Parts: sequence; structure tokens; C-alpha cells
Amino acid sequence: MNPFANRIGSLSGPATDALPVTPSDTTDLPHVAMALYVETGGTICIDTVRGENRSLVIADFAILPVGVRRVRATGTTAGGIHALVLA
Repeated sequence: MNPFANRIGSLSGPATDALPVTPSDTTDLPHVAMALYVETGGTICIDTVRGENRSLVIADFAILPVGVRRVRATGTTAGGIHALVLA
């Protein structure tokens, strides 16, 4: 039984998929992320859904609950980044 089969996606969760992220200075994520999951901490440079550029220091195995449209390569040292999406 699939408990998500008849459920309408909601920003209050849960995400429907976790997509691996390759940071890029020129390309947006294929789906706007409702949050990011980071396996290896470090600095992460993002463009938010509001169009703001932010640089944040993230711990190992952290969830960043911010709408993100791009993870920038320049300045990002964190690794194992996944976009939590409603795809």
C-alpha cells in the first residue's frame, strides 16, 4: 500500500523525492527545493526562491528548511547535497 498515492503535495511535508545536487553558478535546480539535506558540512551558497544569494555554514547531516532554486558552485564546500522536492 502506498500512503502517498492519493495525497496532494504540500509544503508542510513530506517531500516526494530527494534529488542529488551538482552545484552550478549558471543552472537552477530542475525543481525548486523545499529544503536541502547536506551530508558533509561546510559552506553552502544558495539562491533562494525570493532571488536572494545567501552563504551559510551547515553542519554534517543537516536539513536546511529554505526554498532554494540554485546551489552555487563558487563558495560551496559542503558535500552530499540533496534537494528535497515536491516533484
